[in-house]
Amino acid sequence: MRIVAAAGQKGGIGKTTSVINLSAVLAKGGSRVLVVDADAQRSTTWWAENAGEDLPFDFAPDVDPANLSRLRELPYDLVMVDTPGNLEATATLSAVLDSADFVILPLAPEPLAVQPLVRTVKSLVEPRGLDYRVLLNNIDRRRGDSHLDDWESIVDSVPLKRFRNHVRKSASVIDASIKGRVVTDFNDTRENRAAIFDYNAVALELQSIWANAPVSAGVN
Repeated sequence: MRIVAAAGQKGGIGKTTSVINLSAVLAKGGSRVLVVDADAQRSTTWWAENAGEDLPFDFAPDVDPANLSRLRELPYDLVMVDTPGNLEATATLSAVLDSADFVILPLAPEPLAVQPLVRTVKSLVEPRGLDYRVLLNNIDRRRGDSHLDDWESIVDSVPLKRFRNHVRKSASVIDASIKGRVVTDFNDTRENRAAIFDYNAVALELQSIWANAPVSAGVN
């Protein structure tokens, strides 16, 4: 079993989108997946409610630190947790990170998102000895290769560990939450192709990372 937290102490960086779509891809690959909404803003819950019975994974909202500290007792191969995007819900975030094996830290290409990312890694992730990767998210490839190269350099210069793959800006992904759709629902059209490719590539990279890392036997 693996417990994965999507973390970042800033809103709008893509935590919910990353959790929902990566969970969908991994569930379609055969894993028993539970998504937990531990963010009081309930963005993941809203998305799941819009989807109804159509999600390829199980879902539960829960912000209670006592419950979140017992995630490893649940009968799943993978639990993906969307954590609070602010500094106030420290007990909730701590409970998730204390149980987690891995942390995904989405980063939108916005200068004001860098400092909260570094603070999250240095104060919460690294002190717990957790493996993690920064996921460059919402990359606008219309701005050319240099835009991606610049942001990869920013992450590398800190330095922080990052995914080799990234997620491009996509209207399909932005609009999907309204209808409760996930990337595995998308038809393979020109409009959707980037999103399908990107999330599958990140999911495969995750599995490669995990294949070379031990699974925690219990709470860290």
